[in-house]
Amino acid sequence: MLKLSAAAGEIDLKYLDESGFCAQGEPSYSYYFLAVQKRLEQSQRRGRRLSIIGFLQPLISFVYGLVIGGVSRKTYIQMMEQEAAIAQKTGRIRVIVQDNGPIHRCKEVQQLWSKWEDMGLYIFFLPKYCSEMNPIELEWQHLKKDQLASKSFDDELDLAYAVIDGVQTRGEKGNYSTHRVRFHSNSSA
Repeated sequence: MLKLSAAAGEIDLKYLDESGFCAQGEPSYSYYFLAVQKRLEQSQRRGRRLSIIGFLQPLISFVYGLVIGGVSRKTYIQMMEQEAAIAQKTGRIRVIVQDNGPIHRCKEVQQLWSKWEDMGLYIFFLPKYCSEMNPIELEWQHLKKDQLASKSFDDELDLAYAVIDGVQTRGEKGNYSTHRVRFHSNSSA
């Protein structure tokens, strides 16, 4: 029903999820000539995890933000507040489809649900263990397996630039807009 309503232009339907990246990429399968060994150099420094939170509106837009470490509830709330403000400003109902992650259902977030609904933002929770129902999961997969495959980075900044470039490349290929949200410094704890 949500997809039909979105296709008819009655609502804005977006899919939310988080993912993470490490400076040392996964080795990929590849063919090498006999007696030629594939070699991946790793730096001594392991680096911290880079996390991404994003909203995918298929064929229309991808809005995302990057943080060092994990996505916190404050970061999640900031993203949702922005979506609620847009829904209120445009007067269009906006539905966010997401999984049952702990930050999506924590007490602080639950207290904001009625406020967001008053602003025109609604949350639809996917059934547990059904990540295949969230198309943003494919964005993460392609970003990791296509744009960042078998790459290693010296530090988090180089990794962040590669993720930003990868998201932009996916947007250009998919013919949808991309926009990166910059978080307040106190929201990425």
